[in-house]
This record gives sequence, C-alpha cells and structure tokens, in this order.
Amino acid sequence: MNKTILGVVLGAAALVASTAASAHVDVALGVVVPGVTYAEPAPVYIAPPPPVAYAPEPPPVEMAWRGDDDWRARQWREHEWREHERHEHEWREHERHEHEWHDRGWGY
Repeated sequence: MNKTILGVVLGAAALVASTAASAHVDVALGVVVPGVTYAEPAPVYIAPPPPVAYAPEPPPVEMAWRGDDDWRARQWREHEWREHERHEHEWREHERHEHEWHDRGWGY
C-alpha cells in the first residue's frame, strides 16, 4: 500500500509539473546570417545644458514714427485726423437726424 500511495503521489506530482511547465510555452525562431554579427549601439551620454547667462538690459531707444521729428508732418497728420473726426461726426449727426425724421413720419 505504501508503494501504491507513493506511486499515486509521484504520478500526481509529475502530472502537476507537466501542466505547470506547459502553461507558458514560448516558441522562438532565430535566423542566422553567416558573417553578420549584431552589436548593441554604444550608449549616448548627453551633456547638461550650459548655465544661463544674463546680459545687461539694452538702453532704451526712442521710437520715431514716420518722421515724428518733422513738425510739419506731425501737424499734417493731426489736421488729417481732425478732418476725419469731423466727417465722422457729421455723418453720425446726419444719420441721427434721418432717423428722427423717419420716426416722426416726415420723411420717406
């Protein structure tokens, strides 16, 4: 009976071992080319960036817009701007009066 129990235990152990061994089966296929060997590339080391250097702030630059140093050009631009604003004001007033006439039934 001892031999039978021992045989059953060994048989069960062999069955469990074969099941566990076949659970993760990997199949690999290798292709070998004669005369060609593969070597891993050498590691690449990247140097740290250089320290940040701060330069002094440049001196301020006076901006001249279309020859602002010429007083005649400046006066002409101001004149043109005033004319533009006057025309805009006249047009707004015209539109306002037209709406008033229309609302009172005097026009169109």
